[in-house]
Amino acid sequence: MTMNKTILAFNLLGLAFSLNAVAQVKGLLQLSAVKGDPQLSWQQGGVGLYRYDTDNDGIVISQGLLDFRVDLSTSWSAHGVINTYQDPQATLGFSQAYFQYQPLTASNYKWHVRVGAFYPQLSLENPDIGWLSPYNYTNSAINSWVGEEIRTLGVEATIKRPGRSFNSAHSFSFVGASFKGNDPAGTLLSWRGFALHDRQTTLNESISFAQIASFNTPQLQHQANQVLPFEEVDGRFGYYLGMHWDYLKKSQFRFYYFDNNGDPTALNYATGQYAWDTRFASAAWLYKFTAQTRLIVQAMSGKTAMGKNRGVNNDFYSHFALLSHKTEKHRISVRYDFFEVTDHDDWAFDPNASHGEGITATWRYQLTPQWQLGIEGSALHSQADNREAMGVAKKLSQQQLSLNVQWRY
Repeated sequence: MTMNKTILAFNLLGLAFSLNAVAQVKGLLQLSAVKGDPQLSWQQGGVGLYRYDTDNDGIVISQGLLDFRVDLSTSWSAHGVINTYQDPQATLGFSQAYFQYQPLTASNYKWHVRVGAFYPQLSLENPDIGWLSPYNYTNSAINSWVGEEIRTLGVEATIKRPGRSFNSAHSFSFVGASFKGNDPAGTLLSWRGFALHDRQTTLNESISFAQIASFNTPQLQHQANQVLPFEEVDGRFGYYLGMHWDYLKKSQFRFYYFDNNGDPTALNYATGQYAWDTRFASAAWLYKFTAQTRLIVQAMSGKTAMGKNRGVNNDFYSHFALLSHKTEKHRISVRYDFFEVTDHDDWAFDPNASHGEGITATWRYQLTPQWQLGIEGSALHSQADNREAMGVAKKLSQQQLSLNVQWRY
């Protein structure tokens, strides 16, 4: 299913390029010299919550992407982001691929529609090209998970009330979307917990995680030791609603409610993927103290469940606070994360509770408009109840250091 979606995305965007249109193409390549943590990463089947471990020590291609837009007419455009990674194996694929319809109108209200595969715009942490962050190289726990398991595969409509059109300091946007796919969203939160990284899942990928001991029980014997986050399992449509509120160029606020409307009893036996019933609310706020200094905070609270009688039934919650200051060519950003998963079911053989907190500090130096240098250090403490059955201590302390060189074109 996911491979078919990727092939469709390639065909649609290939068609767009063939229509005698002008493409706006941006790209980025980032090399990182990483000092990884000894704890094996979840990408390699371990329980580590960072993208890299000591097996990755050295220079890696941490980001490679093309972000492009093709104007098909005065109203229609095609957009795509192609990502390449070398971990956990060589990968090339689309993380986003969609058409946008934005008609010219004399009305003071503006609107547009997106159709395809894209992120809900709930993050204020990731406004850079390719849904990257201009602040820390490692995303918050919230947006690390969004980059892993959340993507809209459907239709989204937005209506805007620009403040300048009404002689007001306040601008508002209202968003509504309907989608399929994203049925397995919640798998990683339940059996791995939140993580901290910058790895986005492409539309043709699966994500592996540690071999969970409870998968050897009759209740979970059909669950695969990986998640296909954009799989359609139950045939149902999900939806989300959002609101954006901007005050001049000083404050931005976004609130989203997301519900994938999953049937927790539905199972694709061929791929080992359940449809999880996952819903959450997210609130994000950006405040500019000055033109150089800003604060970003975000909180997410939700529920996820799967299996007969909701055998796995968890709440999840995370928040972060990010302070960033820019002076001339330097930007310094510091972020604190808290995250937890609360187990509410009575399957004692499958403990899902986990929690943790982390601190990430980043310095970036814009050498030229094309070249950027940076260094980042991150540390986290976490506890997960299911680690003991895998022969790992419940509590872990991890650290990661990276030197980064970024080239844009």
